[in-house]
Amino acid sequence: MVGTIASLHRYPVKSMAGERLEVCPVTDAGLIGDRGYALIDAETGKIVSAKRPQLWPDLLEFRATFVSEPTPGEPLPPATITFPDGASVRTDDPDVEDRLSSHFNRKVTLSTSAAPGAVIEEFWLEDKGPNVYGEQRPDDGGIVTDFPASGVAPAGTHFDFSALHVLTTSTLDALRRAYPSGKIDERRFRPNVVIATEADGFVENDWEGVLEADGVGMALMIPTPRCVMTTLAQGDLDRDPAVLRTMAEYNMIRAGGLGELPCAGIYASVASGGTLRVGAEVTLSAKQ
Repeated sequence: MVGTIASLHRYPVKSMAGERLEVCPVTDAGLIGDRGYALIDAETGKIVSAKRPQLWPDLLEFRATFVSEPTPGEPLPPATITFPDGASVRTDDPDVEDRLSSHFNRKVTLSTSAAPGAVIEEFWLEDKGPNVYGEQRPDDGGIVTDFPASGVAPAGTHFDFSALHVLTTSTLDALRRAYPSGKIDERRFRPNVVIATEADGFVENDWEGVLEADGVGMALMIPTPRCVMTTLAQGDLDRDPAVLRTMAEYNMIRAGGLGELPCAGIYASVASGGTLRVGAEVTLSAKQ
């Protein structure tokens, strides 16, 4: 046993704030409904992401919640999108795309399935280090990279890499000790599963194998590389570039084939589906 599930998080619309859950079904595409919707830049066809803050400056200030619980095997229910000013619109409202496009002053459409070859953009901060991955181009006063959506997640999903992102309280505590004047909050890291652990340090760095909770298997993959999103303002969290700088100083490690990057948490795929619940015990089986 490595800990217990402290919290579960689902993000109905990619790069918007989401929902904190007590219980959630898990399929091969992760927590059901996670990143079920995404905005698409009509001009480029690329998936809209807060990783490109110069183009989508307040995307993390939006919040999305499902109007009813998604059901495995059924179409996604609508989600309510709340704007930074408190106004709201549902994803099934006829004017939803017009209202979102007007806010960003850039035409966007809503997607429930990523097109083949879909691409996500990321603005690369210097604090992330020199090991720049993806197709690179100078833009927005720095480097912007393009990388394919979904990664190793099921085709058609809107994930950056995999269907699950796991984070421990030990890692959060390690970052708080390293940066005591900052506001280290799990929301900056957009995890799906937060595990309450008692060990010291970045414990996920040493995990290999499969995490299991309530019969759900989470096959561990690579440490989660962090990016500009951890530094952005959202809710009561101010913009803070030192968050990424702290990870670069204290946990610059190898993230699989991506090389050495500032990391916090670990990516996983779904080895076996089921239902996750807050408070469930989490065990780690050795890599086969």
